[in-house]
Amino acid sequence: MGQKTSPIGFRTGITLGWVSTWFAHKENYGIYLVEDQKIRAYCEKRYNERMPKGAVARIEIVRTRNEVNVTLHSARPGVVIGPRGAEVEKIREELQVLTSREVAVNVIEIKEPDLNARLVALVIAEQLGRRASYRRTMKQHCENAMSVGAKGVKIIASGRLGGAEMSRKETQKLGSIPLHTLDANVDYATTTARTTYGAIGIKVWIYKGKFGEEIQPVQRRRRRPRREGFGGPGRPRPAEKTPAPVEAAAPPAVDGAPSENVAGEGS
Repeated sequence: MGQKTSPIGFRTGITLGWVSTWFAHKENYGIYLVEDQKIRAYCEKRYNERMPKGAVARIEIVRTRNEVNVTLHSARPGVVIGPRGAEVEKIREELQVLTSREVAVNVIEIKEPDLNARLVALVIAEQLGRRASYRRTMKQHCENAMSVGAKGVKIIASGRLGGAEMSRKETQKLGSIPLHTLDANVDYATTTARTTYGAIGIKVWIYKGKFGEEIQPVQRRRRRPRREGFGGPGRPRPAEKTPAPVEAAAPPAVDGAPSENVAGEGS
């Protein structure tokens, strides 16, 4: 059953916290839930679909008695904050109009975007929308995540890959991903790449190790391609034969004059 369960929902409340933290009575529960959905949809559209993109991966909402605290986790906090905090003040006013409540906005920087499944999925979707090679793009992001300390990465893209007539599924995987282990810190995200030939679904799993462990970056050296001999892999290259020296031919004798060899014998 672990293959069919979202790793985030599987661990929420056990090893992961909730993205929305508040309590409401029965008559207000639906109102707060719709407000949270509006806030998330607005921030997602503003920072992940419009230029310049703020690369917001996580939106946390905490409600108190008088106000709503919205925390944005972004890989590009400068875009979200803006010059002298102008963008944060602007979005705070717009969220207050949207929810009719007092709103406070905080921004937290994501230091390793390659270890965030949401950001990796968004980048892959953007590159596929620009007609990039899906296999090369997926493999590149797998290697990038492993190089900054991930212990396992899996990326699945499904749809009309490369504009093919029949849709199919492509999988790239490096390392291990223990989906059943609740103590394993597995980040998971999905997104959709909108292309001219249809929608392509993207799923990303990133295993960062056990909860509480510090991630150590791994410097991976790229191997140089092995040069194979003429005989194929594992066979030695045949030794080249040295050509024999060629003796210079004697010039032809002119009519009426003796050649050099004859003159030498006579002398």
